[in-house]
Amino acid sequence: MKIECNLELDENLARTLSESVAPCEIVRGPNRSLTPDIEIAFGQPEIAIIDKLDGLRWIHLTSAGYTRYDTPEFRATAARRGLALTNSSSVYASPCAEHLFAFMLAQSRRLPEALRTRVAGGTPEWNRLRGLSTSLAGEQVVMLGLGAIALRLIELLAPFQMRIVGLRRKRIGNEPVPVITPPELPAALATAGHVINILPDNAGSRNFVDAKFFNSMKRGAVFYNIGRGATVVQEALADALRRGQLAAAWLDVTDPEPLPPGHPLLSAPNCFITPHTGGGHRNEAETLVRHFLDNFYRYQDGLPFLGRVM
Repeated sequence: MKIECNLELDENLARTLSESVAPCEIVRGPNRSLTPDIEIAFGQPEIAIIDKLDGLRWIHLTSAGYTRYDTPEFRATAARRGLALTNSSSVYASPCAEHLFAFMLAQSRRLPEALRTRVAGGTPEWNRLRGLSTSLAGEQVVMLGLGAIALRLIELLAPFQMRIVGLRRKRIGNEPVPVITPPELPAALATAGHVINILPDNAGSRNFVDAKFFNSMKRGAVFYNIGRGATVVQEALADALRRGQLAAAWLDVTDPEPLPPGHPLLSAPNCFITPHTGGGHRNEAETLVRHFLDNFYRYQDGLPFLGRVM
């Protein structure tokens, strides 16, 4: 069996991967020396290359997102060929949830302003800053999407006893928080102090968060985005911040990335942007390889995949 891998690995990790899948052969990429007998692709294979690999049976992505594969044409091809597609969303769930949690704490404790303020105790400015600081306890939250990141964030927020609802197109029945569907969203937005966007980028979610969405939100609420920048109309977000409809926005993703010089979000004093680092963590490549190997052993044993999206 041959496994194509175009993930950048150091020498030690490459050796670990090769030894762990032996006697299967690792073919290093990107898209180098590929032959029709490649059975597994590990990384980010190009769709044009996939079409030429007649023996390919399983693709394991090193990302949580799979937008370019989520098309009717590719889904039809995958179904016809019996081709499985898995992602690495579980690898990024905890780092992304912790990043969001840090955003929420920084906002409630007014850390950006507090860190750049130097005043004596008891002064009006000191009292003002203390008075602006709040607690997350009991606050109301709307989560757009209830995937792996949201589920981990719900666990982190549990001690605060926040009132959390999650948006899904339809209820599954095993959710850890109450679920709302799209028709119920405006009413939920009108009372929530925190709105967290964890939506993926697909045809149904693109520009989902628009001017109408922001106008439905409770005035003075906070918006967070660690999903995909393309799900938000950036101009509408900038306008909502400018008008005071939102108290603040905390973004790990934008559209485009990075934002061009002069973009209104860059100069908004109540907009805080990290450069799509939310999922990053030490030894990330090692975590990705370990997740792939978990699925590889399942593949060999005929067990269900972890993180299968097709």
